[in-house]
Amino acid sequence: MNQIRLASAALNQTPLAWDVNRSNIVAALEAARVADVSLLCLPELCISGYGCEDAFFAQGVQQTSLDMLAEILPATKGLAVALGLPLVVEEQIFNACAFVCDGRLIGFVAKQCLAGDGIHYEPRWFKPWPVGKVSEVDCLGNEYPVGDLMFECGGIKIGMEICRDAWVAQRTGKRLAVRGADIILNPSGSHFAFAKQEIRRDIVLRGSREFHVSYAYTNLLGNEAGNVVYDGGTLIATRGELVAVGPRFSFEDYALAHADIDVDATRADRAAAKLPIIELDGTTLDCDFHLSPPEKEIEPTQPSPWDASPPPKEEEFARAVALGLFDYLRKSRAGGLVISLSGGADSATVATMAWLMVKFGVAELGCQSFARKLSQMSRLSEASRADDLVGELLTCAYQATRNSGDVTRHAARYVAKSIGAKYFEWNVDTMVDAYVETVSQVVGRPLTWEQDDTALQNIQARARAPGAWLLANLSGSLLLTTSNRSEAAVGYATMDGDTAGGLAPIAGIDKAYLLEWLKWMESTGPEGVGPLGALSVINAQQPTAELRPASEGQTDEGDLMPYRVLDAVERAAIRDKLMPVEVFQSVRELFPEYTPEQLGTWVERFFQLWCRNQWKRERYAPSFHLDDENLDPKSWCRFPILSGGFERELAELREYISNC
Repeated sequence: MNQIRLASAALNQTPLAWDVNRSNIVAALEAARVADVSLLCLPELCISGYGCEDAFFAQGVQQTSLDMLAEILPATKGLAVALGLPLVVEEQIFNACAFVCDGRLIGFVAKQCLAGDGIHYEPRWFKPWPVGKVSEVDCLGNEYPVGDLMFECGGIKIGMEICRDAWVAQRTGKRLAVRGADIILNPSGSHFAFAKQEIRRDIVLRGSREFHVSYAYTNLLGNEAGNVVYDGGTLIATRGELVAVGPRFSFEDYALAHADIDVDATRADRAAAKLPIIELDGTTLDCDFHLSPPEKEIEPTQPSPWDASPPPKEEEFARAVALGLFDYLRKSRAGGLVISLSGGADSATVATMAWLMVKFGVAELGCQSFARKLSQMSRLSEASRADDLVGELLTCAYQATRNSGDVTRHAARYVAKSIGAKYFEWNVDTMVDAYVETVSQVVGRPLTWEQDDTALQNIQARARAPGAWLLANLSGSLLLTTSNRSEAAVGYATMDGDTAGGLAPIAGIDKAYLLEWLKWMESTGPEGVGPLGALSVINAQQPTAELRPASEGQTDEGDLMPYRVLDAVERAAIRDKLMPVEVFQSVRELFPEYTPEQLGTWVERFFQLWCRNQWKRERYAPSFHLDDENLDPKSWCRFPILSGGFERELAELREYISNC
């Protein structure tokens, strides 16, 4: 039996935070050493941070990455380690991974398949490394091999698939297997999306089974750079079986997963499969290092109790947004969180997420460690319970007008008090009236609902923004905006009003799902936290902006269309790139209860509002990427601010419906 202890560590890194990133790496190395690990895989670009963007072009960033590697080398004593950084070779930048043994740099592997779709722009900064090429790079005072390399430690051969290298049809791992790899490491920076962990599991399992290797996948962790949440979730497989699964959405700086693997067993499988081995001269480096067998028994890492296969979407949503919010608060060094709480579903969801952030964080870290991670708020050090921390971190304000109702006022107060937030109420009618009176005098006529409906609605939302900003500024807090994706799609929000804020935690999720999630939170809630019964006062309502007089009976769906229809139209039009007639055909099958004329009106309304309101999407606060239906033009879904508005296609739709 040729047994070693293999490990992967997820790291919560920050672009260009050199000392923090080095500290996290060194802590993970020490944890691996304590766990009697021989071979450790760390994430892609973990030295510099994955999200450096155009800073990758800076020579200072390139050089500092190498300087940090040199500082980390002594901490790798007794270990073989793979860790990522940007690397300049022949005046081009590559996404590379250093292989280090016992304090010595052996060489670099460079990524061959770059991620250039969705939120990823790697081809903007990096060049893909040619298959089979090996070169040299001058760094740290010596020349080191770089390229399509493998490494041999005491007869055990180790190769690397760097993130996207494993997601393509012609995986790098296939060639590594033919070259005799015993272990494949996958240093990744794989962003969170709903159900994506299942795809990763399949990639890792197929790799270990089809290549007859042991396979270690690692990932980044947390909100690294603002928009993107990484869920961790390291995986180790051997002989087609998962043997270790790391935690996801951890609030720690790193999360180590390890398992013992038997190299002789995978070699026997390879021999039985008669897989040919082709040695390529100069592509496998002898590391002069032996991977020692483990001296003490440790149980392999198991997944969190909630993280089933497949995991519940409700749990993933709760944990992704909560961790994203925590890291944004921590890394921005903001003094707390402020929410303009309307008493409706969206703001209640954001407040609940802030509450869950504290619940999850304290459950994992404890109150003192949680407070230390938010050291910019010294007041947190006195808190001894999660409820106390919520009160110190979160402030909610209900800003009424004469169009606000007792139902929403009660709901806002009840939810805020139930989660332990600070809560304030005030009325903005005097400010609204002052604006209306000033403009009425200027234009020479009174403003009326019959003639000025939209303007009178918007001024109420805008009058609320200065007070919310002022409240946030008093403590240097982060003002959270509560826009959701459905409203973003059609611009059903007031710029500089309810869109005011520095972060939009739920702008990546549709309203129909939010309403479902709130019911789940009321009745069930996340593993280890349980339900929040106070949300019953939210779930009993029909969503309304409360910007028209109460006699109008205003509802969001009345202004727009049923949210289920809106979300189906949005997916068909934006995600699936269908034209108006095709969208109509798809939603007609889904909603036979509506007449063709009614569905046609809603489809046309969607396309018109979508085109008119791209400028709003360009101005929304940063949001978290949660799935492939994001509408954020800065990271996922680009659309021209000015366009023809689908006029030709909508005319075709009207003609098509007339013939139905």
